[in-house]
Amino acid sequence: MDNFMTHIVSITILLFLLITFLQSGIDKVVDWKGNLSWLTGHFAETFMGKMVPLLLSVILIIEIITAISCVMGIYHLVVDNNTFYATIGIFLACLTLLMLLFGQRVAKDYQGALTITCYFIVAVFGLYVITL
Repeated sequence: MDNFMTHIVSITILLFLLITFLQSGIDKVVDWKGNLSWLTGHFAETFMGKMVPLLLSVILIIEIITAISCVMGIYHLVVDNNTFYATIGIFLACLTLLMLLFGQRVAKDYQGALTITCYFIVAVFGLYVITL
């Protein structure tokens, strides 16, 4: 219980990121065709238009790895006070969000980019807290 209370802010941020990326990854798996169709149209006029299936696969994989790292991070924070997996999980969340932000900016979806920025602020704060 001491480790939980010591790391309660980091655990809460890890839970937020876990929910975010696990849900997003599951949605991509369950509705692959719908996501692919929407993103193909979203990026049709960009240099990434022909790469959408590959890029969607990459994002799916990193989202699932990020979610798994967040679970491992929570576990190791609580059980053995180890911050390694939590740091990796939050850092991967930051990288994933930067990839998504890049895509939104390329597609000139500035409202979508703003939404991602809100998630990014939480993730960067988490990275700051976990590395104190």
